Amino acid sequence: MNYCTQMEAAKKGLITEEMRQVAAEEGMLLELLEERISVGRIVIPANRNHKKLKAVGIGEGLRTKINVNLGSSGDCHNLEEEVKKVKEAIRLKADSIMDLSTYGNTGEFRRKIVEVSPAMIGTVPVYDAVAKYCKDIKDITVDEFFKVAEEHAKDGVDFLTIHAGLNKIAVERIKRNKRLTNVVSRGGSILLEWMEKNDKENPFYEHFDRLLEICKKYDVTISLGDGLRPGSINDSTDIPQIQELIFLGELSKVAWGENVQVMIEGPGHLPLDEIIANVKLEKKLCHGAPFYVLGPIVTDIAPGYDHITSAIGGAIAASYGADFLCYVTPAEHLKLPTLEDVKEGIIAAKIAAHAADIVKGVKGAKEWDYEMSEARAKLDWEKMLKLSIDPEKAKKYREESQPKDEKVCTMCGDLCALKRSREVIEG
Repeated sequence: MNYCTQMEAAKKGLITEEMRQVAAEEGMLLELLEERISVGRIVIPANRNHKKLKAVGIGEGLRTKINVNLGSSGDCHNLEEEVKKVKEAIRLKADSIMDLSTYGNTGEFRRKIVEVSPAMIGTVPVYDAVAKYCKDIKDITVDEFFKVAEEHAKDGVDFLTIHAGLNKIAVERIKRNKRLTNVVSRGGSILLEWMEKNDKENPFYEHFDRLLEICKKYDVTISLGDGLRPGSINDSTDIPQIQELIFLGELSKVAWGENVQVMIEGPGHLPLDEIIANVKLEKKLCHGAPFYVLGPIVTDIAPGYDHITSAIGGAIAASYGADFLCYVTPAEHLKLPTLEDVKEGIIAAKIAAHAADIVKGVKGAKEWDYEMSEARAKLDWEKMLKLSIDPEKAKKYREESQPKDEKVCTMCGDLCALKRSREVIEG
């Protein structure tokens, strides 16, 4: 088929195989899916070099998707362990895997996960530039930044996080409006240091057209990164954050003009009462582009439990229109997550996404809950365990504490309300 990207195909009225997969999976009319892709309200990140990809759509009217972050660091660089995390994410049916590696043979690891993963793959090229060139950030050249971005695209990465909105004006805003936690985005801080030490504009902002050429060549989606996202609820919804969001909205239109798909990344740390406003602002300023949020984390005081603080925020954000949740593990703010931390983070994010999908009216969401309630009403334990979002844990808990009457559980035993009320009402 003669097209460059999913967006160009949609604009031309051409149906791609990826569109067919997404429409069938989501129960959405192909014509509606195609229309929303053409105007940027739905994206299908699908690098044509990612051969094993199962296409997934992100955006308006679709199931809320979840992303899993993993990758090596200077202190923890056991790539075999990271591969195990990839396989666990795939087993648990995560929609996306982001490789955030900053150390070691990043290229080999990246190509490995593209080779084995049916889930979308995302990366942050500036991280890899630091790992690849092993020199001071200020000494990395513009060409070197773009060389890494193209390597990732060529390797089959479906979406690239690019902090292109962190330009000189946005930097001035953060200098004038002091924050408690300054810049907490790793990619944002790398580019901030590069810009300040070289007294130059952000290369991805100044040469955004160059980035678009790479993305068109391989059909890579740009995830416009929130380099100035708040790292504490004290800094939430402040001038630097909103200033950057305005630039991201402008860049979205530029990308769409070149038929490149765009997602917008969002906060970060937000108190509960600011989440809805943040979603509405993104949708307004970025023209309905899919919104990809980290959490948001709703309180700063729960290290070890930030999979919970983020699930609370994620459920609210997605209920009001956020499209893509980046999982947060119990290890957030503390260490590189273990395999078990990854599982905990995935399950928490899946719960948040499903809770939101009930509110959104996503096909099949309420039906899943209905089936579970029906099984509970009948005390059908086999079906209850099968329908659980984490059947392994549910089964383990059930087996750890066996009741005298196998129809009930050891919490209530013979006083099981479901059992007794059913006997009375149904005879």
